[in-house]
Amino acid sequence: MKLLVATRSAGKQREFRRLIGETGFDLVFPDDAGVAESTAEDALELHDSFQANARAKAEYFCRRTGLPTVADDSGLEVFSLGGEPGVRSKRWAQVAGSAATVDQANNALLVRRLAGAAEARRRARYRCVLVLLRRPSAVPETFDASCSGLIQLEPSGAGGFGYDPYFRSDDLEKTFGDATDVEKDGVSHRGRAVRALLEALHVHPLT
Repeated sequence: MKLLVATRSAGKQREFRRLIGETGFDLVFPDDAGVAESTAEDALELHDSFQANARAKAEYFCRRTGLPTVADDSGLEVFSLGGEPGVRSKRWAQVAGSAATVDQANNALLVRRLAGAAEARRRARYRCVLVLLRRPSAVPETFDASCSGLIQLEPSGAGGFGYDPYFRSDDLEKTFGDATDVEKDGVSHRGRAVRALLEALHVHPLT
C-alpha cells in the first residue's frame, strides 16, 4: 500500500525512510507522486498551530494525489521565549537559501536570543504533530509527540538537521547532532509520533 509523506524536506524524508521504510508501506514523497513544487504550498504553513499546518498539508497533497497521506509539522519550543520559534521554526530568521543557510541563520538567532541565559531559561522541547488522511474525504487522525532537552549555546555534532547540534536531549544526555540515527529515532519527537501512527495503522490498516 502506498503512503504519501507530504514533505519536501530532505532531512525529514531521511527520517521517515528510516522510521517507516521497512514496515511494509510503499513510501512516496511529493516528487515521487508527480506533484511539482508550487507557490501554493507556501500558504500551507501559515497557521498558528502545528496541527493546523499539518492538516493543511495533508489535505492539499491527499487531494492532489488521492493517496493516503501523512503530513508533519514540527519545531522547537523554547519555554522562556514563550514557545518560540514554534510553528515558525523553519522560517524564524526569515532567511532564504539552501537548507544549510537557513539552519545556520536560525541557529544564530537562537543563540543570540538565549545569550547569557541560565540553564533554567534554556529548557526546550521538540514537538511533532502528524496528521493522517486515509482519503480526501476522511476524518483527519492526529498524532502529537514531544521530547525535552536543553539548548546549548555552542553546537556539538554534525548529525541531524535544523537545531539538532544545539538541542541536548534529556533522554540521551547528548545533542541530537552527536546522536546516531538509531539513538535519535528512539527518543525524538518524530520517532515517537511515527510509532503512534504505525500503531494506529496496525489496528486499522489502510484499505
